[in-house]
Amino acid sequence: MKKKVTLFDVAQAAGVSPSTVSRIVAGTARVSEKKRKQVEEAIAKLKYQPNLVAKGLVQGRTLSLGVLTQDIASPFYGAALLGIQEALRGTDYIPVFTDGHWQPEDEAQAIQRLMGRIDGLIIMGGHLEGDSLSAIAESMPIISIGRTIPGFEHHCVLIDNYQGAKNIVHYLFELGHRRIAHISGPADHADALERLKGYHDAHKEFGIEVDERLIVQGDFQEASGSLAIATLLETRANFTAIFASNDQMAYGARLALYRRGIRVPEEISLVGFDDTRTSEYMMPPLTTVRQPMYELGLLAAQSLLTLLDGEDVTLEKITPQLVIRESASRAR
Repeated sequence: MKKKVTLFDVAQAAGVSPSTVSRIVAGTARVSEKKRKQVEEAIAKLKYQPNLVAKGLVQGRTLSLGVLTQDIASPFYGAALLGIQEALRGTDYIPVFTDGHWQPEDEAQAIQRLMGRIDGLIIMGGHLEGDSLSAIAESMPIISIGRTIPGFEHHCVLIDNYQGAKNIVHYLFELGHRRIAHISGPADHADALERLKGYHDAHKEFGIEVDERLIVQGDFQEASGSLAIATLLETRANFTAIFASNDQMAYGARLALYRRGIRVPEEISLVGFDDTRTSEYMMPPLTTVRQPMYELGLLAAQSLLTLLDGEDVTLEKITPQLVIRESASRAR
């Protein structure tokens, strides 16, 4: 077995003391450029791998970043997690992922278990009270995706769900649809409420009255999209298009329509919101509103690293883009 290179080996090769090597690795040494170069050359030659735990202790850091998501299995959050991992690649930091399950109690418990083990926190969605998040933000750097932290609004990556919903409903109106059903998200979810308001206001702008029978509540999961189709058909209210509040419910709706022999988009146009990775492979490919979750995860992690370096950041609201594919066509 090959002998592991130690800090003492580097010190001997560089002609300096082990404590000098330790301080240079930790970034706290005040030494001449010549001596620093000797140590760096010895590290490269011997392929020395610094002990990051020891480095963190010297810096007073854990070199870990907490990431509170709501559902690690969700393709929506999965893209953001990949972005976070990519942003941390090549740094000393590692991400520690945990779930909140959309329950304030679970979120609070997850954060409590992370405290003391992380240097900063990324929060994605959730229902934990704003005051609780503000208190945590007072004690450590926090970046949030998709929710506001009172007093730390400039550290929040927000999506304009309202405008995104209005844009896609406008698109359906431009295709000639006037009877548009909506599968909404959970009644206590801020994103779902903003998208529902966008749906309503788009109707107002076109001078079209909303038929409340065409609004069915889901829970952002595929099964609720399927159940929503059954509910809509039972009302016997006519509709030519469906706007699902997220892509996962659109998948469920597509399956339910297929099983009933209802063709998309020939008979019913179907659109979603999020543009998760599989949406372009749905049959037919799904017209949707793109939330760039990978890029948002990347931005959140980069911003958190900036905060940890002692610099401030100001993040602005992002308007998601309409992605036109084949699941919506002109009304017949």
